[in-house]
Amino acid sequence: MPLTVAQLSESALLERILPRLQSPHGEPSGVLLGPGDDAALVAAPDGRVLLSVDTQVQDMDFRLQWPNGYRTSGFDVGWKAAAQNLSDINAMGGDATSLVVSLTLPGTTAVGWVEDLADGLTAAIRELGASACSVVGGDLGRGTEISVTAAVTGSLRGRSPVVRSGARPGDVVVLAGTVGRAAAGLALLESSHGYESLGADLLRLVECQCRPRPPLQAGPAAAQAGATAMMDISDGLVRDAHRLASASSVRVDFDPETLKSLSSPLVAAAGLLDADPLEWVLGGGEDHGLLATVNPNVMPLAGFTAVGSIRAGHAEVTVGSEPPANVGWDHFAD
Repeated sequence: MPLTVAQLSESALLERILPRLQSPHGEPSGVLLGPGDDAALVAAPDGRVLLSVDTQVQDMDFRLQWPNGYRTSGFDVGWKAAAQNLSDINAMGGDATSLVVSLTLPGTTAVGWVEDLADGLTAAIRELGASACSVVGGDLGRGTEISVTAAVTGSLRGRSPVVRSGARPGDVVVLAGTVGRAAAGLALLESSHGYESLGADLLRLVECQCRPRPPLQAGPAAAQAGATAMMDISDGLVRDAHRLASASSVRVDFDPETLKSLSSPLVAAAGLLDADPLEWVLGGGEDHGLLATVNPNVMPLAGFTAVGSIRAGHAEVTVGSEPPANVGWDHFAD
């Protein structure tokens, strides 16, 4: 039987976790005091600090075992906890500088699963390119289900933040990263098609759901290029674009042909599941792509694809000037 967290003291569990959270190249220069005290100490040379927080709860945000047989690893949950927080800092045009993590664990949780979670956190930070960031502390607690809350700080390095309210009529709407793939992966996980039977292309969609890859270099690059508005796509292209439209008091109009091309990697999964791939592009969240608006004179913008335009009018989202059928994910209504 695997060793569980109930068989260890809090100190003994931390002794297994903390070494896994250390950067292989030492602490980033902005970390003045890392794990081990009551609080971490992080430099803020810019004089301002970006701050965001996200939570994953077992059976709400992930299942330990999915209907198609896939078992969620601690590595998956750790990776996703880092990725979704790093993406929020990216969407403001900043660079992440530190991460703190709070874990609530049932006593039956395998110690190896928690060690894998720590490995997933550090792997995501490293592989996604957040070189100025590290895990600097957190908290452990016991509960009836696994819950992982991560909070991240970031620096603008002297730049102005790029907010949702800056889009103006005439701007080009651009996208970095992917949309719809995590939703397709979720549909595969929830299906009866066995995980072991899936081909390589379908497995990559599952990985997009379990280990998303936000384009972390795109946010600061767009900010430096003069992006007028930006936001992370976590709840679906249409729903998040509507938030941008509302904040900026404009209409976001997506190009239907471009959206159709974005759905092409999803066609095989849609055929298997009798689904419409365009619905995943419009309404699927958790790829953590980056939606931005820019003045036409900065196009083409490296790493971004033009997907639409900003029009004058009341706040709404249209596709080819028509209302879309799919409006995306709502945490409380869905």
